[in-house]
Amino acid sequence: MKFEVEAVCISEKKGEQKRSVKKADLVLDFGIKGDAHAGNWHRQVSLLAAEDIEEMEAEGFDLAPGDFAENIVTRGMDWSQADVGGKIIIGKTELEITQLGKECHTPCAIYYKAGRCIMPERGIFAKVTKGGAIRAGSRGHYSFG
Repeated sequence: MKFEVEAVCISEKKGEQKRSVKKADLVLDFGIKGDAHAGNWHRQVSLLAAEDIEEMEAEGFDLAPGDFAENIVTRGMDWSQADVGGKIIIGKTELEITQLGKECHTPCAIYYKAGRCIMPERGIFAKVTKGGAIRAGSRGHYSFG
């Protein structure tokens, strides 16, 4: 399944909204260089579909890429169809899906701005299995694990 990267976002601290960047470096077994969620764990990179964000905007919320603390905003891929172990290729980089959704333990900045967070139901998480640069406009491909 093919998709396009609409935005790449990073933040310096966990639990806060991310900001769009022109280019980001995915680092093997680490995540996005300069992002607070990067590290040696299973949720190095988060992805969310632009279409899911637009559903929230249709409810009257004013949102920007990164407002749900997602690293990569995609267009053309329904991540609810993905599975753990699935492979994501963006340009020359590769990721492996490690988790679908997440549990939010305490309300974060995203919750206070939007009233709810869609990452627990719609977001996916991955680890970097091949590093490289990505940017908005990069083409991607997903294949089931």
